Amino acid sequence: MSEDGKPRTQQRVLDLDLARGIAVALMILSHGIKGLVGFDQFPEWGLVPIHLITKFSSTLFFIVFGASLAVAFLPYVGTSDWPRKRKKLIIRGLKIFFWYKILTIVEMFHLYSREDILQTLTYNAFTVYVEILGFYSIALLWIPFTLSIWRSLPLFVQMLLPFGLMILSNLIYSNFSFWGIEGLQALLVEHENHYTWGQLARSPLIFLGLLIGKLTFQPDQKAVERKAAILDIALSSAVFFTGFLIMSYGHLYQVLHEIALNEGKHPPEARFMLFSMGGAMFILSLTFWGGEKLALVLKPITIIGKDSLHAFIFHIFMIFIVYRYLFNLWHQISYYQALFLTLVLLALTPLWIRIKNWILKES
Repeated sequence: MSEDGKPRTQQRVLDLDLARGIAVALMILSHGIKGLVGFDQFPEWGLVPIHLITKFSSTLFFIVFGASLAVAFLPYVGTSDWPRKRKKLIIRGLKIFFWYKILTIVEMFHLYSREDILQTLTYNAFTVYVEILGFYSIALLWIPFTLSIWRSLPLFVQMLLPFGLMILSNLIYSNFSFWGIEGLQALLVEHENHYTWGQLARSPLIFLGLLIGKLTFQPDQKAVERKAAILDIALSSAVFFTGFLIMSYGHLYQVLHEIALNEGKHPPEARFMLFSMGGAMFILSLTFWGGEKLALVLKPITIIGKDSLHAFIFHIFMIFIVYRYLFNLWHQISYYQALFLTLVLLALTPLWIRIKNWILKES
């Protein structure tokens, strides 16, 4: 139940919006700085801890995606409303696909040739900053057709499914050549030459999110049951971080430095994922525990989470058209200036969303 007594599945879940907003804010922090200066310009504190904590972003985003599906769509599976809800997900996938292609051009037009852009638009190459939209656009075309199957599975199978998918993805990555088609491998299980998010490689996080959403946002859930579920999320964070520390024993700072430089991110490797999962689950536990009160206290971040697609679009346009192209700031400024401009961008994003929504409402 929410604080106003309404079933949480019948209203906007603000704590999920906050968690999603934190994921996008961390993404903006990463993209804004790295989009203007190279890693060689980062001071040590810029890499560890500032750039390091942005590695929680994508994992948190995928998990919240699954949890949001559990809250907003899973209850309708098998009902007369489900075809309409499923169609809504597919249409959103097509909308994201459109913006993915537009933002691909936005990211590339300044520094790449027309031939390079055409190669990327036809999946013969991939971008860096907007590839996460490519993942979502495809995922939203197949995820709706798996929800009814997932819902019918026993709970213990639902709990084992993320591990099974992770093992399957690793087996395919290690043993199948994809007929030498790098793009196909990159889209499904990722490829070391491309900065992509593989559908099978990252699907365990979506199904983990589905499970978290199911257990944490049940209709008519008692407060003690919800607190127990949140505690389980916090404990899982501790387990992931403990596993990371064990694997990094004796050279922890070196490993943290490597993770900040994206080593082990694509394709996903154990140490990177343990660190990223630990941070994502910790943030989830905090946002869920704080609930709607915390979401209101951090309202600018919650606003970003409510309209994450347009927040993403806005920050890509600002970085690549305004900062890079119009003001010619690409590798022309210091890390401190890039950090300041990124913080300005973070502040402008919720303001732009509010102005956009006001214009749409008034028109």
